[in-house]
Amino acid sequence: MKYSPLPRAFGALAIGLTAIIATTLFAQQLSAKSPADQETAKLVATMISRFHISQKPVDDRISGMLLNRYVKELDPQKLYFVQSDIDKLAAYRDQLDDLLKAGKVDFGYEVFALYLKRLDERVAVAHKLIDAPHDFAIDESMAIDGDKMAWPVDAKEANERWRKRIKYDLLMLKLDKKTDEEAHKQLHRRYDTVKNYAHATTDDEVLEMYLTSLAHCFDPHSTYMSPQTVEDFKIQMSLSLDGIGAALRSEDGMTVVAQIVAGGAAEKDGRLKVGDKITAVGQADGEFQDIIEMKLNRVVRLIRGERGTKVRLRVLKESGETAEYMLVRQQIELHASEVKGEIIQVGDRIPDTMSRIGVINIPSFYRDFNGAQEGKEDFKSTTRDVQKVLKEFRDQGGVDAVIVDLRMNGGGALTEAIEVTGLFIDQGPVVQVKEQNGKTKSHDDDEPGVQYSGPLVVLCNRLSASASEIFAAAIKDYGRGIIVGDTTTHGKGTVQNVMPVSTSMFRVLPGKERGALKLTINQFYRVNGDSTQNRGVQSDIVLPSLIDHMDLGESFMENALAFDRIDPAPHAQYDMAYPKLISALKEASEKRVAADPKFQLREKDIERYLARKSRKTVSLNEQTMAKERDEDKAERDVEKEEEERETKTDLPVFAKTEYNDEILHIAFDYASLLKAAKTAAR
Repeated sequence: MKYSPLPRAFGALAIGLTAIIATTLFAQQLSAKSPADQETAKLVATMISRFHISQKPVDDRISGMLLNRYVKELDPQKLYFVQSDIDKLAAYRDQLDDLLKAGKVDFGYEVFALYLKRLDERVAVAHKLIDAPHDFAIDESMAIDGDKMAWPVDAKEANERWRKRIKYDLLMLKLDKKTDEEAHKQLHRRYDTVKNYAHATTDDEVLEMYLTSLAHCFDPHSTYMSPQTVEDFKIQMSLSLDGIGAALRSEDGMTVVAQIVAGGAAEKDGRLKVGDKITAVGQADGEFQDIIEMKLNRVVRLIRGERGTKVRLRVLKESGETAEYMLVRQQIELHASEVKGEIIQVGDRIPDTMSRIGVINIPSFYRDFNGAQEGKEDFKSTTRDVQKVLKEFRDQGGVDAVIVDLRMNGGGALTEAIEVTGLFIDQGPVVQVKEQNGKTKSHDDDEPGVQYSGPLVVLCNRLSASASEIFAAAIKDYGRGIIVGDTTTHGKGTVQNVMPVSTSMFRVLPGKERGALKLTINQFYRVNGDSTQNRGVQSDIVLPSLIDHMDLGESFMENALAFDRIDPAPHAQYDMAYPKLISALKEASEKRVAADPKFQLREKDIERYLARKSRKTVSLNEQTMAKERDEDKAERDVEKEEEERETKTDLPVFAKTEYNDEILHIAFDYASLLKAAKTAAR
C-alpha cells in the first residue's frame, strides 16, 4: 500500500466576462499570469466546450467541480490544507468558469503557492517528529481514506495527522530492518526531497495541473498536455527517442540507473552500470549542472538530445568512487514496449500434452504517426510487428493455437486496434464510433484474407483498456476466439483525439507553443451494439486474480461516461466460440484450478485482500503491522510486476507461473476440441 506526500500529477472563443470578479484570494486582484497563459486558458476552455463529446459548456457547475478537483489533486490525503484555507477558496466556487473564459488562471498559481506554504509548514513539523520518540507497542491507527476525512480544523489537527504519518513511515522502515539512525536519515532526506521537488515545479507544470483538472471535470481521460508532455507522448507512441539508452529512477533525491537498454549508447560504451547514481549532467562543452534533488523528468530532458551529439555524466559508483563519462546520443528503440512473440512447446510445461502454442504479447497499440505521414516504409506499428511474429510462427512450422496477451495494455491508436483485428478476421466492421452529432460510423477491416485463422485465445485483465477492448470485443462478437482472464476488462469505451492548442484555428496572433488537449471526442461501440464503457468486455473463462478484485476500471473513476447501446452492425460469425465449447473449457479449467495448490494459495491471498480492502485505517502497532505486511506480499508482487513491465527489456514473453500454465492448458484444450468438432463434422 502506497501513500504519496506529493500531488498525483507533476504528470468558440469566450464572448466576454459575464461578471466582474471583486473578491480576492490573497488580498490582490486576480489577473493573467502572462499573456501566453491567458491565451492558452481561453483556447482550452473554448476547445473543451466545442469539441468534447458531451457538448457541455464551461459554466458554474464545472467551476465548482474544478475547485474540488484541483484541491484534491494537490492534497488528496488532506495533509496540508486546513478548513480555513478551504473556506477561503470556496469564495471562487462559481467564478472559475468566468475567469478561465477571460484567460485568468492566477487562481491555479495562487492555490499552488498556498499549497507550497502549507507544505513547508508541515515538512518542518515532520523533521521534528522524525527525531521524536514513538511507541510502536500501543494500539493506534491512522486514517488512509482521504475522501472520508474532513479537512483538519487547524494546524494543530494537521500536525497530529503528520505525527501518525511519520510514525507509520518509521514503523515501515523498522520492519525493513533499518536501524533508528538509518530510518531517521532516510526520512529526513525523503521529506527534504518532497519539499525541493514541489518548489521546483515550473509555471508550465502548474498550468498543466490546473487545466487538466478542468478537463477531468468532463471525463477522466481528457487532459491538457504541456509542450513537454506532448513530446513525451510522441515518444511513447513511436517507441523511439534520441538519448543514451538508460532507464532512470528517482531515489531520495538521487537519479539512479535502473536499467541499461540493450543496443543503446550506454550498453555499447560499457561503463555506466545499474545502480550508478548520476550527480551532474553536462553537454559537450560548458559546465556540469548539478542534478541532485532535481525532478527526474528534468534530468531526462538534460540527457536526451539530438542523435550524434555528446552528453557528459558525473557518476557516483556503488563503490563510492566518482567518474565522468562522455556518451554520444543515438536513436533508442524502446523494445520493452513493443510486440514480442514466442512458441511454447506445451509438453515442456504441462505433462502429457503435445502441442505448440504461439504467444504474442502486445503491451500497447503504438503507431509512429509522424513516420506514417512522412511515408516512411519502416515506421513503427503494432500491426506490422504482430504480422512479423505471425510470419515467424509460420516459418517455424506453425502453431496449434495463438494466445494474444493484452494484460496491462492500456490501449493506444484506434487505427492499430482495427488493423490488428484485421489480421484475424476476413473483412468487416471492427468497431462503431458515435460522433458528436449522434451519428454512428463503422470502422471496418478492408483487407481481404487473414494472417492467422486457427484457434485464438485473448488474455485480458482489469488493466486492459481502450484499444485492447476494441480488439477483444471484436474477436468475441465474431465468435473468432475466446476471452480469458479477469471477470471483465477496464471499461474505457471512449476515443480521445490529441489536438494542438492552436492559435491559428482561432485566427489570433501566433504565440509560443501552447501544448495540446487530449480530448474525448467520440464513444466507441462493439459490432454487437454494446458500449464497452464502464462494463468492459466480459471473459468467457475467469481465472483467480488479485487485480480482478481491485478498484480498477472506468466504473470506479469520477465523471466517467455511462454505458449505453446502439444498433448492431451486420457482421460474419465464425463457429469457433459457441456456448457448448466454452462451457466444456470452463468446466475443465475450474477443476484444474480447484485442485492446484498454488491456485489455492492465490485464492487465500484474494480472501485476505478482500477482508482488508474496505478498511479506512491502518494499524500503527508493530506486531499488527508486521503480520499485515506479510499478508500483503501478493499485492506488492502485483505492483512489482507493473513496474518491471515499464522498465525491463529482458522479461520473458510468457513467464512460467501457475496462471500462465493454466492459460496454456486452456489453449491446448481449445485447439483439441475445435479439431475434434471439425473431424466430427466431416
